Amino acid sequence: AARKQAIMDQVRNELAQANAQQLMNNMNERCFKACVTKPGDSLSSSEQTCLTRCLDRFMDTFNIVSKTYISRIAKERSESESTPFN
Repeated sequence: AARKQAIMDQVRNELAQANAQQLMNNMNERCFKACVTKPGDSLSSSEQTCLTRCLDRFMDTFNIVSKTYISRIAKERSESESTPFN
């Protein structure tokens, strides 16, 4: 049972890492497309500002969604534990 749990934990960790990498890729791609109109050797100050704001908004949104999701899962879990089976 301990070995099975260790494998499950490892799979969860790998999935979390893959999801985080996908989030970063999506965030970079979307913000780059929105903020960098003429790619060159360096970013203009307005592009830097745009990227900073875009990345901040993306992370704020991700954090709000994550907290809401975790709260919902915890609530459902506690409700299912307190509900007797028929």
